[in-house]
Order: sequence, then C-alpha cells, then structure tokens
Amino acid sequence: MADLTGKTILVTRAINQSGELIQLLHHQGASVLELPTLEIGSPSSWEPLDRAIAQLGDFNWLILTSANGVNAFFNRLAINPQPLNHLKIAVVGQKTAQSLMSRGQLPHFTPPDYIADALVTHFPEPPLGQCILFPRVESGGREVLVTELTARGALVTEVAAYQSHCAKHLPAPILASLEGGLVDVITFASSKTVTCFQQIMGRDRLSQISASIASIGPQTSATCREVFGRIDIEAREYTLEGLTAALCVWARNL
Repeated sequence: MADLTGKTILVTRAINQSGELIQLLHHQGASVLELPTLEIGSPSSWEPLDRAIAQLGDFNWLILTSANGVNAFFNRLAINPQPLNHLKIAVVGQKTAQSLMSRGQLPHFTPPDYIADALVTHFPEPPLGQCILFPRVESGGREVLVTELTARGALVTEVAAYQSHCAKHLPAPILASLEGGLVDVITFASSKTVTCFQQIMGRDRLSQISASIASIGPQTSATCREVFGRIDIEAREYTLEGLTAALCVWARNL
C-alpha cells in the first residue's frame, strides 16, 4: 500500500504550478484538494525588463530563482532577441534549472541548497564588480540575495518579471473540509503561499485548523511558525519530491 493512502492533503500552489505535486501525492495514494492561494500575472510594467534585455551585453551574470522568472525572461527575450553566449546563468533549484534547460540553456551554476541564500554563500566568482541581472517577482520577494551580493561589491539590477497576487476567494467545499477536520495535511511550497492562505482564511479561522502543516524548507517553515505557531512536517530536500518524501515519513510514523 502507498504511504499516503487514506490521507487527504491540501495543495496551496498556484493553479498552473500544482500539477507536479498533485501527481506525486496521487502516486503515494493521497486524496488531494486544491486551494490555489497565488495567481501569477504580468508585472505592472514590462519596460524595466525590456530595457535590461536591450542592454544584456552589459551584464556578466543572470540570476533566475524560479520557473516564473525563467518563463518571463525568455518570453520577453523572444520579443527583443539578444545574444546570450557571453552571459553566465545561475539558478536556484532543480525546477528552475529544468525550466531553463527547456529553453535550450544550461545553467552555469546551481548552489547545493535550493534556496537563494545558498547562491550568495556559494557564488562561484568573487562578486566584487560583477554586473548581475536579476529578473524577479515585482513585490513580496525576499531581499537577502540582492542585499548580500550588493554588500560584497556586485552591481545588481533588479527588474520586475512577473507578479504574484493572493487569490481572493475561498471555495466553500474547501472551507467545509478544513473546518470539518477532513484535511490531514496542508502543504506550503513558499512563504507567499502561507501568507496568502492566512489572508484567504482570515486570522480567526486559523486557530481552528487541526490539519498538520507541511513545508518545503526552512524559510517557508519560519513563515508557518509566524502564522500558525507551529510546523509539523519539513522537507529535508527543498523540492516537491522532498516534500512528498517528508509526508511519507510522517505518515509511516503515525
């Protein structure tokens, strides 16, 4: 029998990003409910990113920390093609690397841990004087990467490549399942999904949730502790596969 048979798991990823996790959970026998807490869309203006792409020859490194960033950058690059052969590309995480490779590019560097902090710690060249382009979420992202690389002498250009918004509606069947204790685990794959879940649910309802809280990694776990006051399951490897593996360990230990 699969490890998660008989368990109901709520997935909170954006609707266009939840498929892989749902498939992994189904493979382990789980019943899956979806509550897309995030909606991914265009930034308020494409002009900064388009301008940076037009000046791509001025940069030494391109940093991409999400599949959303990869897709937004290469979609805009297709509109105004520029050569990439001089540019070194650093990515955070396997999924970002896979998205990059689907665009016909290989990453020059991927840090050993799948978090942005590790990119700073393990950056393969002295940052001093490096011109770095960082297409990223327009608002709500962590600042550690830019702050630390700038402190070490890098010239970092941040440009909005996409925006993520909290969903506005909580479907009644999902609310009923949560309030009725029918959900065994709620999974979170980013801090933003945690804060958006809080916004959708409302603070008053959070204390009534009996489901276990599962996180993809330490940064997301820290946000879970702020919002829920606890974290019950944390992935050792900060990937969707790692999150699924952690859920299976949890289930076997019940």
